[in-house]
Amino acid sequence: MNVSAETINLAYDPFGRLVLSLPTGEQHCGVVPVRAFPFSSPGTCISFCDEHGREVFFLTDVALLSPSIRQLLEADLVRREFIPVIRGIYSVSAGAEPTDWHVMTDRGETRFVLNNEDSIRRMGSYGALITDSHGIRFRIEDTRALDPHSRRVLRRYL
Repeated sequence: MNVSAETINLAYDPFGRLVLSLPTGEQHCGVVPVRAFPFSSPGTCISFCDEHGREVFFLTDVALLSPSIRQLLEADLVRREFIPVIRGIYSVSAGAEPTDWHVMTDRGETRFVLNNEDSIRRMGSYGALITDSHGIRFRIEDTRALDPHSRRVLRRYL
C-alpha cells in the first residue's frame, strides 16, 4: 500500500486494541506492530498485521511518524516485546539436558529451564539470544560485559 507514514494515525479503542487509521478512511482494529529487525535496526521496517497475521500496512521508518504517534507505537512495541537482558549467570545445573539456569536480568533475578544447547544463538560478534522451555527469550547484549564466571558458563554453550 502506497500511503505516506505522516498521514497514518494510531490510537487505542475502548477495549484496548490498537487501531490503525489510513488517510483513505480505512481503519484496521486490533493491529499488531511487528519489527522486522528488532535488534539490529529497531526503528525501521515495521509491519502492522491484522488479527489473522496478514500485513495491512508497512512502515519503513518510525522517524517518518509524528512525535505523538511515534511515542504511542514505541510504547506499544515495548509492551509486546518482553525480552529481559541477562546481566549475570549465577548457576546452571550440571548433567544432562534440560538444564536449570539461575540468572540476574535487567528486570530482576529469575530461574528458567533450557531444553537444549540449540536454544542459545549468537547475535552478532558478542551477543546471544537464549530461549527457555516456555518460549521466553532472554538477551545478552555483550558477553564481554559479563563477569568472569558468567562468561565461563556461556563458553560451554556458544
